[in-house]
Amino acid sequence: MSDVHSDQLLSEVAALPQLPGVYRYFDAAGAVLYVGKARNLKKRVANYFQKSHGGTRIGHMISKIVRMETTVVRSEAEALLLENNLIKTLKPRYNILFRDDKSYPYLKIAAHTFPRLAYYRGATDRKHRFFGPYPSAWAVKESIQLLQKVFKLRTCEDTVYANRTRPCLLYQIKRCSAPCVGHIGPEAYAQDVASAEAFLMGDTQLVLSKLEQRMTTHAEKLEFEQAAELRNQMSAISRVLHQQSIEIASDKDVDILAVKVQGGKACVNLAMVRGGRHLGDRAYFPVHVEDAAQIHLGELDDESAASEPIEVQVLEAFIAQHYIDVPVPATLVLSQSVSRELVEAISQQAGVRVTAVFQPREQRRHWLEMAQTNADLQLARLLAEEGSQQARTRAMADALELAPDDLDSFRVECFDISHTAGEATQASCVVFEHHAMQNREYRRYNIEGITPGDDYAAMRQVLHRRYAKLAEAMAAETDAPTPGDADGAGSDAPPATRAARMPDLVLVDGGKGQVSMAREVFSELGLPLSLIVGVEKGEGRKVGLEELVFADGREKVYLGKDSAALMLVAQIRDEAHRFAITGMRAKRAKVRVGGSQLEDIPGIGPKRRARLLQRFGGIRGVAAASVEDIASVEGIASDLAEEIYRALH
Repeated sequence: MSDVHSDQLLSEVAALPQLPGVYRYFDAAGAVLYVGKARNLKKRVANYFQKSHGGTRIGHMISKIVRMETTVVRSEAEALLLENNLIKTLKPRYNILFRDDKSYPYLKIAAHTFPRLAYYRGATDRKHRFFGPYPSAWAVKESIQLLQKVFKLRTCEDTVYANRTRPCLLYQIKRCSAPCVGHIGPEAYAQDVASAEAFLMGDTQLVLSKLEQRMTTHAEKLEFEQAAELRNQMSAISRVLHQQSIEIASDKDVDILAVKVQGGKACVNLAMVRGGRHLGDRAYFPVHVEDAAQIHLGELDDESAASEPIEVQVLEAFIAQHYIDVPVPATLVLSQSVSRELVEAISQQAGVRVTAVFQPREQRRHWLEMAQTNADLQLARLLAEEGSQQARTRAMADALELAPDDLDSFRVECFDISHTAGEATQASCVVFEHHAMQNREYRRYNIEGITPGDDYAAMRQVLHRRYAKLAEAMAAETDAPTPGDADGAGSDAPPATRAARMPDLVLVDGGKGQVSMAREVFSELGLPLSLIVGVEKGEGRKVGLEELVFADGREKVYLGKDSAALMLVAQIRDEAHRFAITGMRAKRAKVRVGGSQLEDIPGIGPKRRARLLQRFGGIRGVAAASVEDIASVEGIASDLAEEIYRALH
């Protein structure tokens, strides 16, 4: 293996210290291939370059390495934390990677004389009280509704609260104690807030005992109405405890993690218990599972005599990456046993003692069984969806008589033109690859220099802009092949990004006219006409009756309204149309808003602008006025009125 690497790289490997650290491998284009940690950098990294790994995944990865970076750390725990920070940041091609999820939501009790309940997502601070995180927005909103029913805390914004003169509907339905109009005093409201906070933290017995004491005090003073309110609160809490099967135990904050691996895919299901309440689940699906597993098997050295099951690798990757940004609870209940070093590193990072429980009992066992069932169901759903998506892609390739080398990398680019009576013309290009729409690769093109409303000229322009340089690069590559490339096409060579290669299919939204225009462009550029397919609306322009028009002379094809191939073609076409319309509307709005700025019109100063707005009641009124109406305003001559009219239309 060493004969394919530079002497400089091999000398760097030989000079590595026998210390714990983290290493990163880079390819010729500078992309990160792999991030790993080692107790002994020299031994671990040398194994990659000294052994022959053949045609395995690890061998394929090693053949791409052209550069390496290493960082020496003080301990294995530091190495583990740094490794997963880098994995999240760099997103290497051969590591198990959990994609960044949106931040978790919290329940916030905002600081105020009469604090309010609020849904919150973002960075927390010390000014307010935050409870969570929660697995979903639904879980937060359910908790807010529960606290409204039991403790009647307000949820209105401070601006609304400050301007109330009478109680709102929430007071009428007994969801708020109406502090806005003085129906409850600060001291009593503060007691309700304290009870709500204790309830959220799981101190339900303490809450019940305090409520009982307050109820008894009111009863002794013959304040039976207040005592009845507290009795109703206690009854509501008891109903909640019964309905949610909350177990009053030492488990207040727990995360339950179950993993399932099947068919090269994996699912980690995270169930969250906060304050003794089971708040719900969230499923995570990592990428690069097969590649990372094979590389782990290839790391045969003295440090890992026996390989871990893939489930353990996935679970450890999730724990290490997830709790970088999310607070870790005191207890983790796990479906697989993970390394002690990982748990210690997470504890060290969080500053709290974390306990990992494998093979739990009693209530924890029930929680884990539910999480495992959910992981199994979520992964089965994913595999079924992916199987269906692959079948649709295969059906489309077969219907169009295409034979892609790799169905997973089968790429479709679809174009559409959108404008309003020739105004703000835009073309869209959407991309379908890996059996799904790739919205990060969508592109919009502003179309200029054509007759307004000429869709054919617009299609010609966008196709030429998209493929002209690519055709030149392909021609140059064909004329001057790289000598000595053992792999043929040079898959590791820097050219190119994935978006820079020709698609397997080019869809245009339109019939014979648009296809003819596309054929002219491709003929000029020397590109194969067989790639072009037009989607022509059928009789009555009804959905499901579309026909496919080919640029290479084949007869039109009607696939049938129930065809999986037509469903996919229509989905891609509709997405291109949606993307074009949203871009066109945004551009049109920008043009119109920009044109509506009266100050930008030569000859319009502050005084004339004020007179126009005063006469017509605003910019819309000015835009709706005729030239004669505008000219009737003091200080506006007829030629200036015409200029204003043109600028606003």
